Order: sequence, then C-alpha cells, then structure tokens
Amino acid sequence: MNKIFFAGLVCSCTALTSATSLADYKNPLLSAEMRAEDLLTRMTLTEKVGQMCQYVGIEHIKKSEKYLTLEEMQSGDAHGMYPNLHSSKMPDLIRRGEIGSFLHVVDPKEANQLQQYASESRMGIPLIIGIDAIHGNGLVNGSTIYPSPLTMASSWNLDLVRQANIETAIEMRANGAQWTFTPNIDIARDPRWGRVGETFGEDTFLVSEMGVAVIEGLQQGDFIGDQKVLANAKHFVAGGEPINGLNLSPMDVSLRSLKQDHFPPFKRAVDAGVFSFMAAHNEVNGVPAHANRFLFTEVLREDWGFEGFVVSDWMDIERLNGLHRVAENQTEAVYQAVDAGLDMHMHGPNFLKPLVNLVKQGRISEARINAAVKPILIAKFRLGLFEKAQVNADAASDIMFNANHQQTALELARQGIVLLKNDQLLPLAAGQKIFVTGPNANNHTLMGDWVFKQPEENIITVVEGLKAVAKPSTSIDYFDLGEQIKTLDPKLFVEAAERAKAADVAIVVVGSNALRYDRKGKTAGENVARSTINLYGEQLALVQAIHASGTPTVVVLINSRPLAEPWLVDNVDALIEAWEPGALGGQALAEIIFGEVNPSGKLPITIPRSVGHLQAIYNHKPSTYVRRYVDAPTKNLYEFGDGLSYTEFTYSRPTLSASRITEDESTRLSVTVTNSGDRAGDEVVQLYIRDNVSRVTRPVKELKGFQRIHLKAKQSQKITFDITPDTLAYYDLDMNWRVEPGTFTLMVGSSSRKSDLKKITLKVKP
Repeated sequence: MNKIFFAGLVCSCTALTSATSLADYKNPLLSAEMRAEDLLTRMTLTEKVGQMCQYVGIEHIKKSEKYLTLEEMQSGDAHGMYPNLHSSKMPDLIRRGEIGSFLHVVDPKEANQLQQYASESRMGIPLIIGIDAIHGNGLVNGSTIYPSPLTMASSWNLDLVRQANIETAIEMRANGAQWTFTPNIDIARDPRWGRVGETFGEDTFLVSEMGVAVIEGLQQGDFIGDQKVLANAKHFVAGGEPINGLNLSPMDVSLRSLKQDHFPPFKRAVDAGVFSFMAAHNEVNGVPAHANRFLFTEVLREDWGFEGFVVSDWMDIERLNGLHRVAENQTEAVYQAVDAGLDMHMHGPNFLKPLVNLVKQGRISEARINAAVKPILIAKFRLGLFEKAQVNADAASDIMFNANHQQTALELARQGIVLLKNDQLLPLAAGQKIFVTGPNANNHTLMGDWVFKQPEENIITVVEGLKAVAKPSTSIDYFDLGEQIKTLDPKLFVEAAERAKAADVAIVVVGSNALRYDRKGKTAGENVARSTINLYGEQLALVQAIHASGTPTVVVLINSRPLAEPWLVDNVDALIEAWEPGALGGQALAEIIFGEVNPSGKLPITIPRSVGHLQAIYNHKPSTYVRRYVDAPTKNLYEFGDGLSYTEFTYSRPTLSASRITEDESTRLSVTVTNSGDRAGDEVVQLYIRDNVSRVTRPVKELKGFQRIHLKAKQSQKITFDITPDTLAYYDLDMNWRVEPGTFTLMVGSSSRKSDLKKITLKVKP
C-alpha cells in the first residue's frame, strides 16, 4: 500500500473516530437537525429561553448611554437602551446562556468579543448576529451600498438583484454577522408611508419575484457555510398599507385581500426556503400581528409548512401592553406573542424571566419552547458557527467595497434609474455649458435609508459623477445652495437663476432625504411619513426659478417614495426618477445624462397626481374610476411599468399556441419585440391578464410575467410566456383557488398603460 495513502487513511480514520466520540451536538458529521435535537436534551429551560432572547450590541448601547437622553432613546426605533441593565453587565448574561442573538453589531472585533463570551457559557452555544443589511451592509462603515430596494425593483433584473445579495452576504460574514432583516416584501400601496423605498413597490407579482431573488442571493439554498446568511421575510403582514400612512398604524383588510394581495410574496418566500420571518408592527383586523395566532401558527406553519423561526420587530411584544392595550402587563404580552408563534424577542431583558415563569406555571409548554429554539439552533449549525464563530477582523476591509461589488452596484444603478420625460433634450451633447444645483446634487442622500456614514471616497455624488463623465469640452458650473432640503434659502434662488441663464442646460437635483444618521434633515425613511407627497419645502420654487431663466431644464429626483408634482411633468424638458441609486449612483446618472448608458428602468410603483388621488395602483378594480374628480384630472402622472429609452421598441401582435384551453391546461403567448431605433438598448417586456367576467370582481389588469432583454439597433427577438392554470386562477366566491371558465384578455407591452399594450383573447372551457 502506498505510504502516503496509508497515512492519509489513518488520519481520516482518526478524525472520524474523534468526531464520533464527541457529544452529538458537537459532531460536525451529523446533520444540523440531529445536532439540534441532541443539544436540546442537554439544555436547561433558562438556556433554551435564552436562545429566544436578542439584545442590541454592547457598543451600540454604550453610544446611546453616552450621547442620548432617555427621552430620545425611548422616542425612536433606532437606539437601544436598557434603563435597568447597564452595558457592563451584559457579558455575564451571555456567559450564563441567557442571550442567543444580537443586532446592531457593526464591528467584527465586537462580534468576535461577543462570540468569545458565548463560548464561555456552559453549552458553548454561539450567537447569531443580525443586522439590517437592506441594500448592502450599510450600517457598517466601508460597505458596498447598493441601490435601495425600490431602485432594484426598477431594474426588473432578478439576476442582478440576486448577485447584489450574494455579495452582501459575503460582506456581512466578513464583519461577523450571519442574519439580515431583509427582504421587506410588504406591498407598498401608500406613498405617504416612509418605508416605501425599502420595498419593491406596489405589485404582488413583482414584489414576490424580487423577494425570492434576494432570498436566493443571501441564503443560496440551505445557507450552509461561511459565505451565506439567513434572510428574513418581513413584515408579516400588510404593513405597507397603513390606515393613515403612518408606520405602526392599523390595517383593516379582508381575508380575500390578504390571500390574493398580501400573502403571496410571503408564501413564495417560504417556498424559496427563507428561514426567518418578522412580525409586522401593525394590527391586522383588530389583532396585533405580534399576538396573531392565525398568521403565525395557522397560516405560516400549518398551511405553508414554514420550518424556520419568527422574530418580533423592535420592542413590539412590549407594545402589546403599552400601545395596543391587548395585554394587561409584560408577562401577558409575552404569553400572547409566544402562544401565537413568535420565537425570538427583539430586543431586551423583559422577556426571559416572564417566559420561564409562564412555562413553570404551565401556561406555555416546554414543547412550545423546544419548537421555537430548535430552528434557531439549526440555523447556527448550518451557518457553521459551532465550528467557527470568530472572523478575521483584519480581512474585512479588503473584502468590502471590492471592485466586483462596485461593478454590481454600478450596473444596478444604471438599470434602476428611470427616464420619465424627455423632450428631445437628453442625452446631452459634448461641448455644452451645464449648470447644476439643488439640495441633492452633491450630498449622500442617494444612498437611502438603512445606511450609516460612509467614506467620502466611496460615494459618487451627482455633481462628482457629472464632472467625471463629462467630456473635456463640457463645462460644469455647480452652485451650492445648501444640502439640506428643509432649510433651503429662497434668497439664493435669484443667483441660481442668473447663473442658469448663462448655461446651455440646467440640471436641478431635488427630492427627499432618508439618511438614517441625519435625524434633523430626514424627510423619508422608517417612521418618517408625510401628509403630502409633493416636493418638500421650497424645492419646487427652486425648479421654477431655474426654469424661468429660459434655459432647458432637467430635473433629477433622488427620493424614496413617489413624488406628485404635476408642474414638473407639464413644464420641465426632462425628468429622471433616480430613486436612491446607491454609492455609485452619481456615476450611473451621469452616464445616462451624457448618453453613455441607455436608460432602461421601469417604475415598480404608480406616481399619482396628488395625495388626494390615493389609493393609486395600476391593478385597481373596474369601478374605481367610474366617476371623476371635479377639481383635478383623474389620471396618474406616471403608470406602473413606465420608463423611457433613447431608442424605440415596437411589439408585434401577440399569438397563442392554443387560444382555447380547459381549466387545467396551459398555453404559450409569443410576441416579437423589435428595437426600431438607431442604438442598442434594454427593454422590459411585461405580461398582464384580465379575467373579463368573474363571479368576484378582479383587477382591470394583473402583472403575470416579465422579461428584461437587450436588443441591438434594428434587432428583433421572439419572447414567450407560459400561461398556466396558476396564471389565470383566483379565489372564487367560496374562497377556492381555481380557474373559472370564460374569456381572458392577455396583454403584453412596455408598461401597464393601455396604449402601450397589445392584446389577445384566450378562452377557457369548462
């Protein structure tokens, strides 16, 4: 026998013997499920409940203790503090096995220290560290900041969204985090709501597809290994349609709407293998989501077969008593939440003791505790934390914001920026004198929410992008009138207009500010709702002053919610919806303005004419617009799916492989798309259906498919969509999911606008 082979065989056998002599939960050769089962048998009740407890990071608490008043810490959802538990006492809690998870840990050295404390506990169970890596690991300094989710959705590019999240997982793991609280798959139907930019828009189908792409990128299947992280489907459910636009406000919604509108993205998430859910802040039909057994036990686990764990949102178990008034005290709140199906408490000390006492009193069974803790342990085993909880803190800076990640962020921005109007002004020719101004022209608002301050050199602002991309013969005159939307000085508008007169083109960059660290300047983001949805403050007056100079004007919107300004649509020469295009957004925007990139983004959300026009969604019911407003046009400013290009795309008349099918049969729709212009470009081909007659009213159109394609000038491509029973089915009069016989109109085109769609009829026989 070869000596080298024999030596290797001996080593392998020795390792196998060593592994099999371990306690089962320490044996890496066993499945995560088997290891978790073994570990549960060895844990005390307190240690089990400890796994259900999450706290904010110690360094985060120290900053809150040092810089904020008690009132400030209690008034928002961004700062962690425990009045009766000083940060210095927390290491002992970890060593006693009373903490299973942390969030708001943004330094790998702190993550390592916390894991070291956990390794000193009796069972040595590692922590799972969660973070809000919503579009990149933005709470960590030096991370790649990708475009916001709403901007991602505007790309309609699932592969690119998936890749951005693969990269986000890599940067997270490098910094010691293994769990991100994303995707937000709420259906955003109220632009007053501050969190619209954190979602993928208004449509159930598009949100579902985007959510699955995020989950696939983050978890990559079973999330085994050290380059993957847990995804989190949130907020379950219906948080994106608050009754008054304010975060946390109530939601009354029919079971039919829950099943056909709000549930599907979450069901798709379960089917995609998402391993954690987060409860919504809101109440649903009078029952707070955090105490809603129907949602978390009957629907999520019993109907859908979810096998992961459910975490509360920030302090929302406490709100069952303090806000919703459905629980008399914290113990009763804990009982209601855990009995409903909540498995982990975010965050703080007011959970472990009440829950332990509830078990001892027999109100909560230990079997329920085991059911909550087992998937938490399985996650830790699959992530490899029992073998390697520590990270190389010195290596993180080399992994973050690397060239490949930058390229993905740049390409997502290029594809997510939407050209809404262009009166033959764009792209700009070389050699022109360009005047640039506006509060968002040279600041970091293009990063969006869920981001802390990033290195200046990592962020390309609009002005910086224009200067970098412009040809040497083009001059850029930037007028700085302040970077704060709320404090614009109208006195400066006169000077701005005078300088605009001397230019060939004026670019005005306005919008909103969702920067998490700019507490006083924010006009959007979590818990920042608005009563109107026009340009905040004096921004419209600024645009009007520049426009009055007579210089052709381009308006760029950097914002996280639809902004309703009919004057812009009616008067400016070009309008660009850039949303929040991320760290390299300034470069992507400049490339589009100068024609180096052909714009291709499409709106994932409707832009209404005013706040009074809400609710404004493309998939409305037939009776929605039977009547008209007396004081304003009834139509929207821009429709779902809208977006212009520098070229033209034409669609053939669609055809069907079979125009008559039975309820359980499928057919295939085909259409030929031609780039009839003179330059290459990308088009998003969109498929909609309408059930012409149904016992229960259905929307005038519903998105059922899309494909993003690239065509050279004069090139054509045949596109096909499979029309399956699921494409046509709905919940009938008896709430059964089925295809009703009858006639369906199938529509395909470049947007949801009627004039942009080609139609064909499909008949379904009994």
